[in-house]
Amino acid sequence: MEINDVAGRLLLETELTPELRQQLAKQAQPAIISQGKFIVCQRCLTRTPKLAASLPNGQYYCPACLLLGRVSSANQLYHLSEKNLFSPLQQSPLVWQGKLSAFQAECSAQLSSASEKTGRYLLWAVTGAGKTEMLFPTLEKAFLAGKRVCLASPRVDVCNELYPRLCAAFTGIEPTLLHGHTKQVYHYSQLTICTTHQLLRFQHAFDLLIIDEVDAFPFRGNQMLGQAATRAVKPAGCLVYLTATPTPELLALVKRGQLSVSYLPLRFHQHLLPVPVVWLLPNWQRDLAASKLPLRITRVLQKWGKSQQPFLVFVPSLRLLLPVLEVLQQLLPPAVRGESVYSADAQRIEKVQALRDHRLNYLVTTTILERGVTFPALNVLVLGADHQTFSTAALVQIAGRVGRSAEHPTGDVLFICSDHVKNVRAALQQIQGLNRKGEKLLHG
Repeated sequence: MEINDVAGRLLLETELTPELRQQLAKQAQPAIISQGKFIVCQRCLTRTPKLAASLPNGQYYCPACLLLGRVSSANQLYHLSEKNLFSPLQQSPLVWQGKLSAFQAECSAQLSSASEKTGRYLLWAVTGAGKTEMLFPTLEKAFLAGKRVCLASPRVDVCNELYPRLCAAFTGIEPTLLHGHTKQVYHYSQLTICTTHQLLRFQHAFDLLIIDEVDAFPFRGNQMLGQAATRAVKPAGCLVYLTATPTPELLALVKRGQLSVSYLPLRFHQHLLPVPVVWLLPNWQRDLAASKLPLRITRVLQKWGKSQQPFLVFVPSLRLLLPVLEVLQQLLPPAVRGESVYSADAQRIEKVQALRDHRLNYLVTTTILERGVTFPALNVLVLGADHQTFSTAALVQIAGRVGRSAEHPTGDVLFICSDHVKNVRAALQQIQGLNRKGEKLLHG
């Protein structure tokens, strides 16, 4: 690590070499400060009662940001102000040869204009609208101006998907990929791609911070991560939110005029969103306990297996992963290969890539793959769509995995329920409402 790698960062002494600690000695500050009966962590800004944060040695620690390593009152934090060492470029680094549709271009131009102003902005576009490509002109303008940019997401999978796409779209930028599972060593770069938890290690670093999937766990409703995002942006910088399913809180800000927005209810290939088919099969779990599935589901899965088109089977809990996988392995020919995947799966990234590479035909998954993963052709089955695990936004996102490419703009989305509960009805209404708006945009 070199001195420039600390620019805009907020790091513990344990994350620095002895030489850097010596160089930055004047910038050191206590990692934990005391305020009456509370302690305040200076890394994540969380206020915790001393009784809940005390250590046997009389010191205090922050329980809120343990994920990034323990911070205690014995630690110090080091910060080097961002110096923006990037000169304006004489030639555009954008090498992407694609073309935005007229609808995409309009949203993209609005975003580009907003990114030059101080404040916050929302880009609301349906799943498969091409949000990443709509970012390219804004990123191009920022890089040409010598600005420092960060693209963050709550999900590791989204970061891993964005990194190669941005590397391919821009030449000479050399982005850094930063999350808990990456083997890449952090380096000072004009473009950082990271999980939202990693924003806790930045302070006034970015001229432009874009948060993709802003409504996803763990960012949604997380005050700590929201504060980290605000602090990571320079005082005169711009914070952009991207989502296909904005939270009520974001929509309320839009309604009150406190958050500007661009809205696109149509996918990039101008086909409408696939509307889920709902089957009421209240005995599906009883059948699963007997190592089978209802005949209607079996026939669909066998049809999908024959087509060689990949598919995802979503389940509402971890305990159902293995039973469902075992039933599928019995129902389908040996040549139709599948695996299960979940958030703590050490091979999660490899399994998702195997499905992309057609080395696997299907994955049985939790909501971890509800968003942020793109396959050119896909079918989706949701077992227990009426379970509380699947929020309305989650069901909309899951349905949005299907029909994302111009070559395969349609596909099957099947929700298996015991009852037409609120989340399922609301998801259907949202998708149908978006399609009505998309048709209106298409036909005037």
